[in-house]
Amino acid sequence: MEETEVLIIGAAIIDVLVRPASEEVFHTGSYPAEEICMSPGGDALNEASVLAELGDAAGLETVLGQDRAGRYLQDYCRESGIRLRTGCARSDLATGVNVVLVREDGGRSFLTNKNGSLRSLRLSDIAMPFPEKVRLISFASIFVFPHIGAEELETLFRQAKNQGITVCADMTKCKNGERAEDMSAAFHYVDYLFANYEEAALLTGGNQTEEKRGTKEAAGKLMEAGARCVVIKCGAMGCYVRNDRKEFWSPAVKNVNCVDTTGAGDSFVAGFIHGLLHGETVEGCAKCANACGARAVEKLGTGHF
Repeated sequence: MEETEVLIIGAAIIDVLVRPASEEVFHTGSYPAEEICMSPGGDALNEASVLAELGDAAGLETVLGQDRAGRYLQDYCRESGIRLRTGCARSDLATGVNVVLVREDGGRSFLTNKNGSLRSLRLSDIAMPFPEKVRLISFASIFVFPHIGAEELETLFRQAKNQGITVCADMTKCKNGERAEDMSAAFHYVDYLFANYEEAALLTGGNQTEEKRGTKEAAGKLMEAGARCVVIKCGAMGCYVRNDRKEFWSPAVKNVNCVDTTGAGDSFVAGFIHGLLHGETVEGCAKCANACGARAVEKLGTGHF
């Protein structure tokens, strides 16, 4: 991974996507979906895929099974120019496979394999210190992995900052009643913290009914918890960005045909990171992020950008 410029840490799985999915199948026994496809997925692999297609030197820290699905993902990464660490495939795991049921409006429901690799990453699976040429790391989803909590994230992020590496982190919904203050020791090392509105409101105990007001309140609380810059994804409203110097809304791309929102948030983060790697202002990064998120929703799955 010596040539890696940005290192993404998190899940890599396979998504089997069905569109449109209908509960009618449970009554009729079969249902004629318009599209069924298999796609590389998982938050970290989605980010790495977009960055690789944008021309960035991306590496991926993840765990896979030593099975056919794992070999498929290794082949995909090799063909896409994404660098995988040797030894990421483990004999004690089955590679995660999700079934993604996509509704007519692009919303999704998931069937996940709780015994697969999706939630199996541990701190010991991540090689530290990081390679010398890594300029930025992105932990693709806080709260996904049961064995990587606030203490482990603090260790990971502190190591990156000790090496002079920019730290980005995205999240899913907290699952065990965590609050922003519980994450403070880890967040103090985070340069750019990403969340969607619901995730941010849940973690901060904020307003979940008035999105615009709740977004600003949540961002403030996440900064109080230590994050240097907070970026909140708000779908059709674009995104809200706040740091210690400024705050602003960056508008969403107009006239987007939403087919499937799978991976849209990951593509958004990848777009923001791409901007950072190329010296964009924070406004430029937000614009790039919105554009990448918009492009992602216009197709089924996340196998290509």
